[in-house]
Amino acid sequence: MTATLPETPPAQSGGLQAGLKNRHLSMIAIGGVIGAGLFVGSGSGIAAAGPGILVSYALVGVLVVLVMRMLGEMAAANPTSGSFSAYADRALGRWAGFTIGWLYWFFWVVVLAVEATAGAKILAGWMPAVPQWGWALIVMVVLTATNLVSVSSYGEFEFWFAGIKVVAIAAFIVVGGLAIFGLLPGSDHPASGFSNLTAHGGFLPNGPGAILTGVLMVVFSFMGSEIVTLAAGETADPRAAVTKATNSVIWRIAVFYLGSILIVVSLLRWDDPAILKDGSYVAALSSIGIPHAAQIMNTIVLTSVLSCLNSGLYTASRMAFSLGRRSDAPAAFGRTTGRGVPQAAILASVVFGFVAVAFNYLWPDTVFQFLLNASGAIALFVWLVICFSQLRMRKIIQRESPEKLVVRMWLYPYLTWATIALITFVLGYMLTDTADGGGRDQVVLSTLVALAVVAYAVIRQRRAARTEPQLSDQV
Repeated sequence: MTATLPETPPAQSGGLQAGLKNRHLSMIAIGGVIGAGLFVGSGSGIAAAGPGILVSYALVGVLVVLVMRMLGEMAAANPTSGSFSAYADRALGRWAGFTIGWLYWFFWVVVLAVEATAGAKILAGWMPAVPQWGWALIVMVVLTATNLVSVSSYGEFEFWFAGIKVVAIAAFIVVGGLAIFGLLPGSDHPASGFSNLTAHGGFLPNGPGAILTGVLMVVFSFMGSEIVTLAAGETADPRAAVTKATNSVIWRIAVFYLGSILIVVSLLRWDDPAILKDGSYVAALSSIGIPHAAQIMNTIVLTSVLSCLNSGLYTASRMAFSLGRRSDAPAAFGRTTGRGVPQAAILASVVFGFVAVAFNYLWPDTVFQFLLNASGAIALFVWLVICFSQLRMRKIIQRESPEKLVVRMWLYPYLTWATIALITFVLGYMLTDTADGGGRDQVVLSTLVALAVVAYAVIRQRRAARTEPQLSDQV
């Protein structure tokens, strides 16, 4: 039986609604590549690789651009709330769509717990009268309510959350750039140009191998770029929205990641103790005399955390909705309210998130650490599945609807195979990281979880295949 490319069903009362405006999706696309990990985790990468961390960010950035190009090709041809899970279902088989869909859902509900805890920690520092677990509960309840109202309320919240992040990074780049060349009024930072990139042990003070170490530290801060392809299905013109978002991913990564990290390593010497102690962005702002730098960055980080929570709940629920529509999850997940909201999918996702938050407070070093490690490499698994799906989907689209190839992967299939090789290499290199909770633990546990889901999917598919002939005989 030949796989076909179905038409995307129009939004209607029985399904998701086209409630996201162009400005919502544009900001979701921009904000999707700016996670809290950029502000919080970049200091460790700089300490490990020195200025060479720029190469690490560039390598991962190229990887993300290539994966997003592949995903954009498929999403522009057939926008759907299931995104890569639906494409894997069609291109590789039901087992693949089932597996990657549930793994992705698992990844994001664990992220909900991580981000809720991070946000609660900041809020409890400002208002200690409310315990940290209380803030986590409040944050989760508020954002759950937002997602339950309508998709447009999610889009509006995300528009402002992402807008704050974008303005903050743009201001950081401008102010930092002026300080680097001694043009910032009132700053006593010495005009150093870009001398800090090479003056303290060279551009690669810890050797070329540190670039790969840096890759492992920064790769997961890019997760979330693919959210725009899920959200596009709830816009009035999803094909145009996906095309625009895919074409702009290069400058988004170049400006927000490479641009801001370049400012940090140019303002400060890479081995400045403040980078690890205070965080790279706080240290950079403090070095040019910005008052209350720590509180400014805490506000921006909190905004990023709330943005990630908001998008994580949205993403998990839409993936659960898609699985429900394809009979790969309880049927209730695939139903929506009159406002086009997948209520059961949202509530199921947030309940698991609440449970994971509880695990984080009750058993942080055992149960919750297992959840973190078991979901740690899923981002790379998702990217691999996107690559393999695109190899097959390109042929299906060309055969069934060639006019829908409005976005094309460059140098197909060679760049697709090169991306597969690069992701596989990163997974292999993670196995050399033997620290507790490090790369090896993440790859091994994530692989075991993935194999368990694959086994269940195959058994389930075989049972369904045996049942269908029996039903046909009865008819």
